[in-house]
Amino acid sequence: MASSLPLHHPSHCLISNPQGFNYGGSPRPRFSFTTKDTDKGTRIQPIKAKAATTEASPFPLLQSPRAEDSPSELEPADPDFYKIGFVRSMRAYGIEFKEGPDGFGVYASKDVEPLRRARVIMEIPLELMLTISQKLPWMFFPDIVPVGHPIFDIINSTDPETGWDLRLACLLLYAFDREDNFWQLYSDFLPSADECPSLLLASEEELSELQDPNLASTMREQQRRALEFWEKNWHSGVPLKIKRLARDSERFIWALSMAQSRCIGMQIRIGALFQDSNMLIPYADMLNHSFQPNCFLHWRFKDRMLEVMINAGQRIKKGDEMTINYMSGQQNNMLMQRYGFSSSVNPWDVIQFSGNARIHLDSFLSVFNISGLPQEYYHNTDRLSSGGDTFVDGAVIAAARTLPTWSDGDVPPIPSMERRAIKELQEECRQMLAAFPTNSKEDQNILDSMPDATRTLEAVVKYRLHRKLFIEKVMQALDLYQERILF
Repeated sequence: MASSLPLHHPSHCLISNPQGFNYGGSPRPRFSFTTKDTDKGTRIQPIKAKAATTEASPFPLLQSPRAEDSPSELEPADPDFYKIGFVRSMRAYGIEFKEGPDGFGVYASKDVEPLRRARVIMEIPLELMLTISQKLPWMFFPDIVPVGHPIFDIINSTDPETGWDLRLACLLLYAFDREDNFWQLYSDFLPSADECPSLLLASEEELSELQDPNLASTMREQQRRALEFWEKNWHSGVPLKIKRLARDSERFIWALSMAQSRCIGMQIRIGALFQDSNMLIPYADMLNHSFQPNCFLHWRFKDRMLEVMINAGQRIKKGDEMTINYMSGQQNNMLMQRYGFSSSVNPWDVIQFSGNARIHLDSFLSVFNISGLPQEYYHNTDRLSSGGDTFVDGAVIAAARTLPTWSDGDVPPIPSMERRAIKELQEECRQMLAAFPTNSKEDQNILDSMPDATRTLEAVVKYRLHRKLFIEKVMQALDLYQERILF
């Protein structure tokens, strides 16, 4: 398969590191978030819900927030969105779900002061999830597939190493069809094919607009893989109980996009069994991505719950969005391939320089107050600076990682050599920008002029825009470095 993203290894997706790993921003306090289950241990307590009465329910979200409390483009979620989970023991504390132009998000409904321990904002029981083991024999938690059902034969036919997303898509389609299953109700709140930005659903014309031949080729291969799988298992001779799950290929590819973009890969413990699993977790899948997340996920094995928890030491203001980190250390093309979005401030993005020019690493880090090891760079905002702190963002952190550099002990940089290297690197950046059919201003004008474009086309144009903005930011960082290193 042409894909450079290992679809058989989703364990990075949606898991924020609770130990304080830095994703290109300021460092987080380091505390252990392990929940102890012995009588002598301590329990992590949830944030108390905002009570309307002295006998308030632990799930205050049944009462939708007033419209005037919401930002103009965000509307409170339908009350049914809360009720279908509440009656099945899902709980939330101090948060509310809102829907906007880009879909659902989770927002704080109250101010949260920083504490030395993590705090729970969501509890989702195992019974609401769709879970399948990552390795043979395939195990389902909860076990919703009856013995002898033909969907198991389809799942069993997938490649054990690379077919995790196909298996999860089949399980999702089966859950939609099963009577009285929670996912029949929850599916009403999942994005439709028209609302989903996944490149699996992109047309050939949209893929050609990526201005990235490698990514376009990878997505064509993934589309072909999905179509061949559907044609093999949903042919005219299959039983009706299978055919009705995905009567057309578009339905299956949509389910596959849901499986890829919403999968959480983590190890769970059920009794004495430790199981590496791929999971679809309702409500938690509404958390959006951030390179500097304020939440992480934790498995509470005693009562088989997934907890969404606020990082220890994190200050939250009312209205702040609650976020997690989907995949740490991945470039924009990987995020685009898996989730259908990109960012101009991705601290892990990369530019492939081909020349021999090098700049002095320690001097570049010092100019922008960047600290830490290469895999843990962050902007040291506590240090006094002569100005320009607002300039440093994830793209500058990425520049520190991707720019060709040299370092030789205590040997200082020679300004004339640094100036020459900067000029060569900037010229190579200009050549990269000139190779694109459009520039960043033209891409931005295209976005502004097509408010009714499909979600996939919008994501495609944003992807190529973000690539150009990143290169331009690197050029600006080199300009600023040249000014500061010489004076």
